[in-house]
Amino acid sequence: MRILVTGGTGFIGEALLPELVEDGHDIVVYSRQVNPCEGRFTSFTALADIPSSETFDAFINLAGASMAGKRWSRSYKQQLVNSRIDTTQALVDLASRLAQPPAVILTASAIGYYGHHQDEALGEDGQQVPGFAQDLCQRWEETAAQARELGCRVTMLRLGVVLDQGGGAFVQMAGSFRFGLGTWLGSGRQWLSWVHRADVVAAIKYLLQDDAAEGPFNLSAPEPVTAREFCRELAHHYSPLVSLPVPGPVARILVGEMADELLLNGQRVVPSALQANGFVFRYPSLRQAVTAIQQ
Repeated sequence: MRILVTGGTGFIGEALLPELVEDGHDIVVYSRQVNPCEGRFTSFTALADIPSSETFDAFINLAGASMAGKRWSRSYKQQLVNSRIDTTQALVDLASRLAQPPAVILTASAIGYYGHHQDEALGEDGQQVPGFAQDLCQRWEETAAQARELGCRVTMLRLGVVLDQGGGAFVQMAGSFRFGLGTWLGSGRQWLSWVHRADVVAAIKYLLQDDAAEGPFNLSAPEPVTAREFCRELAHHYSPLVSLPVPGPVARILVGEMADELLLNGQRVVPSALQANGFVFRYPSLRQAVTAIQQ
């Protein structure tokens, strides 16, 4: 397959692209960076520069500024929106002007789509609770869904917190443990729906090939944990000298609105559609995932 990938230089993309190439696919990367892949792949810095005569079998849309990358100022929240909605709309526009639209578009979303539900287990049919992240994810998915009118199969990847070595959330979450201090945020009862990066890559490849896989899929491990349970698992590996919470008010002072949206509340998400489709997780439990990351 000839595949156009946006966000290919990000945390997921850097693991996904080599596997797609190894599988024999021809990869084209969109990135705002100049020569982001050092000649390994064809790349464009603007989707508008891709000629209408180009042909692609699939788009994989992973573009988007990090939700936890900065404090949520008004300008950064707008960057979060623009980096997702504008890029996705540009992909739909590209598909519409190609002589042959791609057969499938896999587009990133996030479990923030559901909003906050306390202890309720959420499959893909879970109800939505309004909030900034929920509204953003909904708009993101609705923008991608326009491509269905072009005959494209559109699959939404509702990503949990992606864990692996070398970057991403794990480095931040395990940081204090490496210095002998185990911490969790707020009450610790909020749910953390996580997934190992290797399972994200495997799921993307699986959904790419399954012609019947359409609509939303939760890309999160089948065993979500609470923040306190996550802390206990890290403590099992790091043996911190002291463990204590970071109170909610302190978290709000440190990171502002992001604290309530992402850190002090969460979602208990289960990958119902993936498992119903027969996908098998390599790392279904947090202990398996953290052990692999530590190797």
